[in-house]
Amino acid sequence: MKRAPVLAELAGERELGRGGFTLSSAAFSDGGELDPSFTAIEEFAVAPPLEWTAPPPGSQELVLVVEDLDAPGDKPVLHWLVWGLAPQRGALLEGEAPPRAGKNGQGNSEWLLPDPPLGEEHRYAFQLFAVDLPLTLMPGADYEEVAKNLRGHVLAAAMITARFEGHEVEEWDAGDWDSDAED
Repeated sequence: MKRAPVLAELAGERELGRGGFTLSSAAFSDGGELDPSFTAIEEFAVAPPLEWTAPPPGSQELVLVVEDLDAPGDKPVLHWLVWGLAPQRGALLEGEAPPRAGKNGQGNSEWLLPDPPLGEEHRYAFQLFAVDLPLTLMPGADYEEVAKNLRGHVLAAAMITARFEGHEVEEWDAGDWDSDAED
């Protein structure tokens, strides 16, 4: 099911890119393909790096919501719910643990590795919100709690998307390694 990102629920066109606020990644371009090293294909996958420009004056905190736009169902399937990011130009490095994280689509507080069905391409929306108050939520809060605190407080928003198609996970065979070494 293709749905609008939560950005449409929490902010409007006026807030998108307000004051030059942007989000980017060194690992993928907007609309580009997500490298398998950030997905369920790789055994030791981590969250991709993200960078953002300074939010508009009055911002007290930044909140990141990453969701699968093509997941089945009516509710967003969250891959990452992060808050407590300083309201300034900044970044989350590849695999870096955020200051505070909420529950993802599986109910835990970490980067949920994208794993769409075999042969099916899904789009992942990385949405960053600059808000005019600090969130006082405890780590592990769910999306509904975070969204309730964001409504009416978003000063600016930025979004990029990445695509990823479901692949078969190939088992590494130690015997293959040995035969290659003998050649």
